[in-house]
Amino acid sequence: MESEIKTVKITDKQYPALLKKITGAPKLLYYRGVLPTNKEKCFAVVGTRRPSDYGQQATLQITKELLDARVIIVSGMAPGIDTFAHQACVERGSRTIAVLGTGLDEKSIYPKTNLELSRQIIKHGGCLISEYPPGTRATKFTFPARNRIVSALSLGVLVIEAKEKSGSLITANLAIQQKKKLFAVPGSIYTLNSKGPNQLIKAGATLVESAQDIFDVLDIDPKKVLLKAPAAENAQEELIFDALQEESLYIDAIIKKTNLSAPIVGSTLALMEISGKIRNLGGNTYSLN
Repeated sequence: MESEIKTVKITDKQYPALLKKITGAPKLLYYRGVLPTNKEKCFAVVGTRRPSDYGQQATLQITKELLDARVIIVSGMAPGIDTFAHQACVERGSRTIAVLGTGLDEKSIYPKTNLELSRQIIKHGGCLISEYPPGTRATKFTFPARNRIVSALSLGVLVIEAKEKSGSLITANLAIQQKKKLFAVPGSIYTLNSKGPNQLIKAGATLVESAQDIFDVLDIDPKKVLLKAPAAENAQEELIFDALQEESLYIDAIIKKTNLSAPIVGSTLALMEISGKIRNLGGNTYSLN
């Protein structure tokens, strides 16, 4: 069964080739699901555990653009940006690789709120990976250690929102040591979550506004599968689509921009969310999906 915990040794052919190249590669990996193959293009998306609406929207947009190009997303399944990246994958039915800082048994998986996400990752052909045996609980040492695996499995690492002292910057520094390409999404100079990415960009990381910036550096041909954009079914949906074109908005701002009544906006948003046209980022803040 794909859900059972299996092992692979560093001497085995199935052991990820990119991981094998780094100093201190785990001699034994535990995994559930399907390991990444040498033919797949893997790319890491990491960031803060407390993302802003901007960070969430950037994660969803860029992750989905990468998925369109058949890139496999790697992250750490931590709360925040990691979770949004993995969720974007499973919502598309795409496989994704989650590297954990715990054992892979369900009693040990952290955070518990992502237990169902871990099941969905396996269901959609993805993989959970750890260097820790079943029964290993999270510690302050296991998460920084697993970051080297996140980076090693990937052609490059994208940081989306991170404070100056952040686990995501540990991953970024490991990426530099491993001679991986480093990318960052810029943010406001007045926001603490932007300090990390802006600092990385000043130090030479590639500024990312869309996945095309990543494709250009890694020489990836997107070969996108063009998906038909969801159409507005009435005038109210058309107004809401227009309002959300540039950024995610709180429901009060949508009411103000559309000049629609609060009940109409509320019911229309609910129907649009059910049909997958928009997404509630939490707290009644919406973005195009």
